[in-house]
Amino acid sequence: MEMPKTRQTSPEFDFDTTKRGWMGHGTHVAVHRHRQGQFLYPSTGVLATTTELGTWVAPADRLTWTPPGFEHSHRAYGETEVRVLEVPRELCDGLPGRPTVFAVTPLLREVLVALTTDRPFQPGARERLCRVVLDELTDIPEQFVYLPEPRDDRLRAATALLHADPATSATLAELGRAVGAGERTLSRLFQAELGMSFHQWRTLLRVQHALVHLLDGRPVTSTALACGWSNPTSFIEAFTAIVGQTPGRYQSDLRRAR
Repeated sequence: MEMPKTRQTSPEFDFDTTKRGWMGHGTHVAVHRHRQGQFLYPSTGVLATTTELGTWVAPADRLTWTPPGFEHSHRAYGETEVRVLEVPRELCDGLPGRPTVFAVTPLLREVLVALTTDRPFQPGARERLCRVVLDELTDIPEQFVYLPEPRDDRLRAATALLHADPATSATLAELGRAVGAGERTLSRLFQAELGMSFHQWRTLLRVQHALVHLLDGRPVTSTALACGWSNPTSFIEAFTAIVGQTPGRYQSDLRRAR
């Protein structure tokens, strides 16, 4: 998949006082950290958050959480509208200690929109709405479109080949020969370092790329083939299990948001 050209911006983005703005396709926000916690809500497009642990991808209508002091960078795919909500450190204890992607309920969506528009609030109203966000998250399962990255040099070399060509049909044995490691060694490293099998990791990588293809308007069948699936049914099943909705429904939601 051809990746977008990088366009560097400042870590603070270019948001107005309402903490709402647009990131063009390919916009990259360099590695930085925040003193406070931060929610980013992409109502359109796709927003990727990358750390030394891996990459979390938030399709439109998901909510990305980044804890205070956690080094990370962002990249936008497609024209991405992002709303930002900062969370004081003292309210972060009940939230995950690493970046996370949450589903967004109708109530949560309305509260996020209210908090990131230019409107006056009665005394204390903004703080109460922020607590509604935290309360609403406690009942929402985390949506993990998360791709962990390895530390071992042999495994990093193997996953780099997959990053370069997610659709490759190369087996683990073939990847091992390319990087000078045995199949059993790589299989053990996938489980030990990444907590999943080679097949599971490659499926997550392919789904992340599929999100971008679908965002660009590519049909489901051609997206499946471009990302390495031999038939659309297998792709739809894998995509739905990870993202929580079918590729067709995901595209319909994108069109409606636009």
